[in-house]
Amino acid sequence: MADHVDLVLKQWAAQRPDLDVSPMAVIGRLSRLSRLITAELRRTFDAHGLDPASFDVLATLRRSDPPHRLTPAVLMRASMVTSGAVTQRLDRLEARGLVTRAPSDLDGRGVHVTLTDEGRTLIDEVLPHHIATEQRVLAALPEERRDDLADALRALLESLGDTTGPA
Repeated sequence: MADHVDLVLKQWAAQRPDLDVSPMAVIGRLSRLSRLITAELRRTFDAHGLDPASFDVLATLRRSDPPHRLTPAVLMRASMVTSGAVTQRLDRLEARGLVTRAPSDLDGRGVHVTLTDEGRTLIDEVLPHHIATEQRVLAALPEERRDDLADALRALLESLGDTTGPA
């Protein structure tokens, strides 16, 4: 059996045999997988009235220590988006009563974003469905191959500078 990337590689081999297009085997598949996985995850989020960005913020707050409060800067680093995008996400979530924003106790200029009880209830409801979607997406891979893939992807991410520093 072959996938779309196999066809692309075959076409390039015929048209440009002078080029080593083997990186496309990985990058092309990662790109296609990203689109397909994103579509699957969106269906899960849509069923709960969320989008990927909102889920990301709620999940980031939920996995932080109680009282599930972070600064917008920490949220921005956790989701790797611009401050304007975080502000838009927070505006929507605050309007729905899922997060609150309040001035910092230590610095009146700083702001803390806190997960509300409603936000915690929603993320706790959605998370099992999200994990089930991820399990379904990965069902074709036995656990050992998943672990190997996770290790290989981590090495690639680290080589591109996507690290958290010492653990």
